[in-house]
Amino acid sequence: MATDKALSWSYAEDFVADSTSIEAARVRAAEFGSPAISRASGALLRTITAAMQAKTVAEIGTGVGISALYLLEGMASDGVLTTIDPEAEHQRQAKQSFSEAEIAPGRTRTILGRPKEVLPRLADGAYDLVVINDSPGAIPSHLEQAIRLLRHGGLLAITNALWHDAVPDAARRDEPVVQMRSVLTSLREDDRLTVSLISVGQGLLLAARTQ
Repeated sequence: MATDKALSWSYAEDFVADSTSIEAARVRAAEFGSPAISRASGALLRTITAAMQAKTVAEIGTGVGISALYLLEGMASDGVLTTIDPEAEHQRQAKQSFSEAEIAPGRTRTILGRPKEVLPRLADGAYDLVVINDSPGAIPSHLEQAIRLLRHGGLLAITNALWHDAVPDAARRDEPVVQMRSVLTSLREDDRLTVSLISVGQGLLLAARTQ
């Protein structure tokens, strides 16, 4: 049974091929040493944005722009992605990814800054989707602001939610794992949200704002 499950997971991970621009961004991520969202996780985010016909998406943690490219591929043609990162080199690499993918300049808003300083400046209830790509220790400071940004029916997504597959292992008590468990529990118990945890890639937490 475990072998079958692993085979199914592997099949699902590679089921949808990356676009040429995302493949190029993955090469850049490897050269730069930047983490990259899995194919299946990215494809799921793209499908979600396409189903929502999302026009306003905020992303916390830009990296070299791989997850942003998935989001942009699924968003409405006039949709705008706001992506926040405190590292200037990340922003530079992401802009190169957007340029190579021929993303119109008006479709992306890259903001250099610490999320806890940038997020309060964004408008209440103005976003269809908020995506958090960050370390477990940083996520708690983003959550309330991220929920505030969502419109009613909007969706919060947290990547790497199973944190290197360590979260389900009860024996793992190292700090990042405990922090991620705490994040997941707090969202599950938040009455404003309807939550699902999906074992795609390194885990994807989805939470719809229903109140």
